[in-house]
Amino acid sequence: MDNMLLALEKILEERKLSSGDKSYVSSLYRQGTNKILEKISEESDEVIKATKEEGREEVIHEVADLWFHLLVLLRHENISLEEVELELASRFGISGHEEKASRNK
Repeated sequence: MDNMLLALEKILEERKLSSGDKSYVSSLYRQGTNKILEKISEESDEVIKATKEEGREEVIHEVADLWFHLLVLLRHENISLEEVELELASRFGISGHEEKASRNK
């Protein structure tokens, strides 16, 4: 799985140099952060709807769409998967309540 996400990260980075009329991702980059956030919001709503009203396969499909657009946002902001993984790793062994409380200090 990691290799697939890293491969996708590389492709998304390469799309920064593509023409917006030839690449969906490039067109998102050119439209900017607000457009990417709009797509993430839309995909989040679709995950919620699929979970409440549709079957397992549709949930998988919509989560894949959401992850994709989150990866687009990360590349747009020049944040790597490795940085996110390091953040997650730093939370191992810490309860969710403790971690959240530490952010409020």
